[in-house]
Amino acid sequence: METKKTARKTTSKTTAKKTAKTPAKKDAAKQLKDLFEDSLKDIYWAEKALVKALPKMHKNATDKKLKTAIEQHLNETEIHVKRLEECFASLGKKAQAKKCDAMQGLLDEGKSIMEETEAGPVRDAGIIAAAQKVEHYEIATYGSLAAYAKVLKEKDCLKNLLATLNEEKKCDQLLTKIADTALNSKAK
Repeated sequence: METKKTARKTTSKTTAKKTAKTPAKKDAAKQLKDLFEDSLKDIYWAEKALVKALPKMHKNATDKKLKTAIEQHLNETEIHVKRLEECFASLGKKAQAKKCDAMQGLLDEGKSIMEETEAGPVRDAGIIAAAQKVEHYEIATYGSLAAYAKVLKEKDCLKNLLATLNEEKKCDQLLTKIADTALNSKAK
C-alpha cells in the first residue's frame, strides 16, 4: 500500500512528464519580442471589438453620468486603436488583430447582463460591473505590454502603452465613483 507522500511524488512526477512532453505550437513565441507582438495583436482585436460594443452599452444605460462615461471611453478607445497601430508601425509591422478569447468572453458576459436585467439602475449597475471587468483586463494587459516594451527598448510603443494604461485606470476609477455615488443604492 502506497503512503500519501509516495502517492504525491508519483503524481508530481507524472504531471511533470506530461507537461514536458506537450509539444509547442509551430508558431509559438520563442522570445519576448514574439510574445510582445502576439499580445499586441490580441489587445488590438480587443480594442476594436470594444469600439463596437460600447455603443450598445451606451444605448442600454440610463444613468446620465454612466452614459457620459461610456461615450468618453468610446472616444478614448478609438485613440487606443490608433496608438496600437502606431506601435505596430514603430516595430515595422502591419497592424494585425488576433481574436482575444478573454475579451470576447467579457463582452459576451456584458451582453448577457444587459439582456437579463430591466432598464434602469439594476442594469446600469450590471453595465458598470461588466465594464470594470473589461477595464481590469485591459489594465493587466497594458501593464504587461509596457513592461515588455521597456525590456525590449521599444520607447515609442512604451510611451503609447503607458498613455493608454493611464486612461484605462482613470476609466476604472470613474466607473467606481459613478457606482458609489448613488447608482448602486438606487439598484438596491
